[in-house]
Amino acid sequence: MIKVKEVNIKFNPFEVYNVFKNEINTILLDSSKDDESLSKYSFIGLNPYLLFEAKGNECYINKEKVQGNPFEVLEKLVSKYKFTMEEYKEIPLLSGAIGYISYDAARGIEEIPNTSKEDFNINDISFAFYKNIIVFDLKNNRQYITSLDGIEEEIENILSVINKNTVEINYNKDIIKAELSKDDYSKFSSNFTKEEYKSAITRLKNYIVSGDVYIANMTQRFTIDNKENGFDIYKKLRSINKAPFSAYVNFEDLEIISSSPERFIEVKDRKVITRPIKGTRPRGKNKEEDIKNSLELINSEKDKAELLMVVDLERNDLSKVCKPHSVKVTELFKLEKYATVFHLVSTVEGTLKENISAVKCIKECFPGGSITGTPKIRSMEIIEELEGLKRNIYTGIIGYFDFRGNADFNIAIRTIVKKDNKAYFGVGGGITFDSIEEDEYLETIDKAKALMKVLL
Repeated sequence: MIKVKEVNIKFNPFEVYNVFKNEINTILLDSSKDDESLSKYSFIGLNPYLLFEAKGNECYINKEKVQGNPFEVLEKLVSKYKFTMEEYKEIPLLSGAIGYISYDAARGIEEIPNTSKEDFNINDISFAFYKNIIVFDLKNNRQYITSLDGIEEEIENILSVINKNTVEINYNKDIIKAELSKDDYSKFSSNFTKEEYKSAITRLKNYIVSGDVYIANMTQRFTIDNKENGFDIYKKLRSINKAPFSAYVNFEDLEIISSSPERFIEVKDRKVITRPIKGTRPRGKNKEEDIKNSLELINSEKDKAELLMVVDLERNDLSKVCKPHSVKVTELFKLEKYATVFHLVSTVEGTLKENISAVKCIKECFPGGSITGTPKIRSMEIIEELEGLKRNIYTGIIGYFDFRGNADFNIAIRTIVKKDNKAYFGVGGGITFDSIEEDEYLETIDKAKALMKVLL
């Protein structure tokens, strides 16, 4: 039976994870942004006892191939370890599986053409099932360590390692002030030239004119040679671009460095929440320009129309898994600011049907509407045609399934993948009939700046 023990840890989650950063298949889910409404908990997953991986229709448990649909196998695994516990009910993750589902896992859900190229090979789905979770209740400044097997000694050993080895970490925040030069930009390669990207947007707008879609997300991928340790990159990114849904994943064959501002779906006590983002403006060089850009976004009918279309799509997705009449829009056009950009955000909530698990909920709503478009399936077909490159983890999701039925996943934007001494990241935006090709291209560069800075 699981054991949960409240402990006293005086360091922040990032500093504590620094002690365990070299342990393979460990994960930090890091609510690093100072935001009481979103940054409530951070988690560290330690000592995995099971690894679930899937590529296409092939599934593996601890590297041994098993039969079955990846989502169905994952659901069975999560339900196998299900438990109930009234104590600590407010903590959303006590024991469970943490990992990612790549954008391309959607090919196992919907019939999407498979014509795009793959520039690096990773699993479509990877989750580690953990014996131990370190829980940081950020709002109440309380910390806990759990043991799935109920072993007190495990908890004490982890606490001892933390107390002996954790040190305060100082950040170099000056990196955000540095301006990128033309030479800096030239160090990154993309699957598009500027003119090719603008041409793809024009083609996408033609699909909108013909009635295929109302809005669709168009992205490009940047790549750079990089031999730096992934956690050191995450340290820099965390110092300049704190976000409520950040993560560092240290799997055997790759590292994921994520500073995502966007929640895909949270399930807690059968309540479902999604927070789509649409609309971006760069941060200003001074206070006056900052105010000007934020007001421009708040008053932009184009950006609000984009977000409204995605909200309607998310309402439809949640209605598939939620009780009738329970789906509500609780926030519509909320302005949020980050290190390099402003965003408009909405919140949609509902209550899960009794027969729908968290895994089933994620599957039915995946991938997110804000990074596909509406209608979703046709948008994904057009994305496949125009982008020409598999997105992999970018615009997939990173997060957890708790064994009591909870779940929480970000959308993997502002996310770097490190593999074989190369770093990859995608940037993009929603395209509508009113989109201006030059502006849309520049928006991707605004979103890329923080990621580029930490990779140089």
